[in-house]
Amino acid sequence: MKKHNFSAGPCILPPQVMQLAAEAVLDYNGLGLSIIEISHRSKDFVEVMEKARTLALELLGLENKGYTALFLQGGASTQFLMTAYNLLEKKAGYINTGTWSSKAIKEAKLFGEVIDVASSQDQNFNYIPKGFSVPKGLDYLHFTSNNTIFGTQFNEFPNTDCPLVCDMSSDIFSRQMDFSKFDLIYAGAQKNMGPAGTTLVVVKDDILGKVSRRIPSMLDYQVHIDKDSMYNTPSVFPVYVSMLTLEWLKKLGGIETIEEINEKKARLIYSEIDLNPLFTGFAEKEDRSNMNATFNLTDEKLKTTFDTMCKEAGIIGINGHRSVGGYRASMYNALPLESVGVLVDIMDELERKG
Repeated sequence: MKKHNFSAGPCILPPQVMQLAAEAVLDYNGLGLSIIEISHRSKDFVEVMEKARTLALELLGLENKGYTALFLQGGASTQFLMTAYNLLEKKAGYINTGTWSSKAIKEAKLFGEVIDVASSQDQNFNYIPKGFSVPKGLDYLHFTSNNTIFGTQFNEFPNTDCPLVCDMSSDIFSRQMDFSKFDLIYAGAQKNMGPAGTTLVVVKDDILGKVSRRIPSMLDYQVHIDKDSMYNTPSVFPVYVSMLTLEWLKKLGGIETIEEINEKKARLIYSEIDLNPLFTGFAEKEDRSNMNATFNLTDEKLKTTFDTMCKEAGIIGINGHRSVGGYRASMYNALPLESVGVLVDIMDELERKG
């Protein structure tokens, strides 16, 4: 039976990408070697890395605008540390909208003064703060564009007089925006790009080199830029699959096209959540994420029945995070509209049975 994969990450990837990746594991470019066997210094893999970096900038509309794309290791969690290491001299501001921004704040405090510019912790992060002011003179302002666990997403971005840093791990390449407003973007691959093991970092070159501290080579963005994102052995297979996924997205029509598809998926499931009396949404309506729909049953006695129905329909990965409970339907770029339709049909059927 076909599985409808709503996992929050590692998540679903396009079938075409999976097929090409599987073939490359057996024999890449007719070399008689697997993609995971060839040297990362070989012409074949250098081309992969360069194409992946170029495609990332092209899809974001940042080509020839003073940005560099890097594929690094350590996940977004290392970027919590790396961002502060490279940019925090005196004081940085953070918008706290969930688990991942809280962890980023914890790491940044090792390097300087950190202030909470705004927070939604008072309501268990079920909304995006609004109406706050950003203090002058910050080294940078950091926020998380989409909160995977709580199902909230920024629709508007702060205006600042300092560099704007964004963790886009769970919604990068999913919607159109003016990416030139950001000075540093980072995103783990395992949501919208590829398998776990590599992290995309897009950095505006002129924000670097302004801190007085010495930075270890592996944590220095400039070192990785100077070495064309290959200072150390990169995560060859995740970078390759990320390249394939970016190629798939470009052929599909780019971010403009995928945004339309993602909006259809979100409208479908949120309409059911709002109309079906057996379910209630967790996030405030105006701040709902198009990537991660979080919801609960209004009667927990129905949980076993609903879980069984989902399992029988081939639906997997919809259990909510332990800090929220209930359910979470992650609808990343590669999840087809059909899968959302199957889930909605199950929710509707549960109501009819009730």
